[in-house]
Amino acid sequence: MQAGDHDSGASGDGQPEMRRVRRGRRLRRAGDDPATRRVGAAPSVHPATPMSRLIVGTLGVVYGDIGTSPLYTLREAFGGHALPLEYAAVLGVLSLVFWALVIVVTLKYVVVILRADNRGEGGVLALATLAQRGVSSNRHLSAPTVMLAMLGAALFYGDGVITPAISVLSAVEGLQVATPLLAPYVVPVAAAILAVLFLLQRRGTAQVGRLFGPIMVLWFLTLAVLGLIEVVRHPGILRALNPLYGLALFATHGGTAFLALGAVVLAVTGAEALYADMGHFGRRPIRAAWLGFVLPSLLLNYFGQGALLIRDPAALDHPFYHLAPAWALYPLVLLATAAAIIASQAVISGAFSMTRQAVQLGFLPRLEVRHTSEVEIGQVYAPKINWLQMAMVVAVAVGFGSSSALAAAYGIAVTGAMLIDTVLVTLVAATLWHWRRPMLAAVIALFLAVDLAFFGANVLKIPSGGWFPILLAAVVFCLMSTWHEGRRILFEKLIRAAPPLDELARQLAARPPHRVPGIAVFLSGSGKVAPRALLHNLKHNKVLHERVIVATVVTEDVPRLADGERVEVEPLAADFRRVRIRYGFMERPDVPAALERAQVLGPNTDLRTASYYLSRETLIPSARRDLSAWREQIFIFLSGVALSPSDFFCLPPDRVVEVGTQVEI
Repeated sequence: MQAGDHDSGASGDGQPEMRRVRRGRRLRRAGDDPATRRVGAAPSVHPATPMSRLIVGTLGVVYGDIGTSPLYTLREAFGGHALPLEYAAVLGVLSLVFWALVIVVTLKYVVVILRADNRGEGGVLALATLAQRGVSSNRHLSAPTVMLAMLGAALFYGDGVITPAISVLSAVEGLQVATPLLAPYVVPVAAAILAVLFLLQRRGTAQVGRLFGPIMVLWFLTLAVLGLIEVVRHPGILRALNPLYGLALFATHGGTAFLALGAVVLAVTGAEALYADMGHFGRRPIRAAWLGFVLPSLLLNYFGQGALLIRDPAALDHPFYHLAPAWALYPLVLLATAAAIIASQAVISGAFSMTRQAVQLGFLPRLEVRHTSEVEIGQVYAPKINWLQMAMVVAVAVGFGSSSALAAAYGIAVTGAMLIDTVLVTLVAATLWHWRRPMLAAVIALFLAVDLAFFGANVLKIPSGGWFPILLAAVVFCLMSTWHEGRRILFEKLIRAAPPLDELARQLAARPPHRVPGIAVFLSGSGKVAPRALLHNLKHNKVLHERVIVATVVTEDVPRLADGERVEVEPLAADFRRVRIRYGFMERPDVPAALERAQVLGPNTDLRTASYYLSRETLIPSARRDLSAWREQIFIFLSGVALSPSDFFCLPPDRVVEVGTQVEI
């Protein structure tokens, strides 16, 4: 996938890099040969890290979103869908919540999808690269898989706007339960908390992150204790474990029960985080934390709320907070707010990581991504994404005004993303895991039935707020697909106009121009053809450096590569070197460091004096369009806001020479 311009060092051959599987050679070199390595092999987690510490870490990072769902799930199931607050209906809703947690979270994500690691990394883009690898020989499935990857990423950004708003709002709303006079201050306080949270992002989460795990341990213990008290008072509520109560709800209430599914799905929001954060902790701690601590705590709290609603229907306004005694309300609001901030932090950080992956894979233009920790690879900060996300989150919190209003908008992005995960893991199971057809059909049919039911229930909420994440995802998808397609078209035009690099090197060896002392590094989008900056230098300056490196940066479809796999050097005529520098899609390209470390010109050569030549294209609309006029304008705008190649590839600014050209798109 293209991470930059044709002559700015990014690779591309007119197809996404995710599709460029070189007949197994590259996969074997990267250690991902499907013939020798099981795709579901355990990710690489530091062997010295105790399991208990990893489990606590997962609670602080992975389970924040799903852990705050009890704040609003049961309230929305009965509050907005005209389900009668009666004994049978409460049992039916609790049964649906229980089996949703079992089927969607436990079976689908914890058991099945966590097996689909791409060198230990998870998330929709990692899953898409695995699916793309499996269908690479089928051109009819390759393009749709890329589209699904972009759509899944777009829906994730929609989730990243709504999750912080609904989590913080639902937590702060506890103030009006404690004192109704504080109700007018809920939205301003929530907006202020969200703004401060985003303002602190540039400092990184290394220090605050140490507190996340213990706070979430306390949060889940609180969920369990509050729920257990009510369950002990009314043990008959455990009958809801029987799925027949969920089925009876549909038989009795029909369409109203179907509408309530749109609220039940709120119980599983955040399930994608189990997979997306797999690279930070590994599969085993995530599974252990879910099965041994998180799932029991959530179930106790949901069943406790159900028992409370049967005993006291007036508690429906905020059943979670009514579980606590009056003296504990303010501490509980404080703890819930902390848990909501942690849940929001995980989604915000996930948006930064998703942006970095999307840039590397060629779905977005180059954007500034800063590393906020010298120790933790995954801690990154994207300034432009942060400020844009902050503006949207605060606007959503103020505009919708309550967690109940936001709940209608929440489900559509989550269920759409889950549906895409099911389709992609189906491709992986069929092509890489080689599941037998009966087993594949049975498992996927179960997942699809649940996903489609949840998605259908949330589609009905489009007029009441569900339109917002759809609109946001459509905008992001449009930007991604336009950039992706525009780069492909531009690359094809530029590569057709350039001579082959091998042929040019032979011509220069036969008829050498004037050679000047020094080393010149020309960054190129393809090592096969001569970089435009090199051609312009020969044409206008009539000189060439004594030693020339033509460097191409390639983003592979694995998260990271070892240093020994990083650089390939091929000598050419006229003292040229064709250098291929490879990075995983979660790494930051550093061209000078890679060249220095690989000693491409020998051990005694100081590359700190090398000059770097880039070609900067100025895009102008074309009379003969390959893109529609409005998409051309979007592509030109995105090219204009992209980070400069010198910054993206960590080039020393005092040794960079840029050559400008105009290109019709």
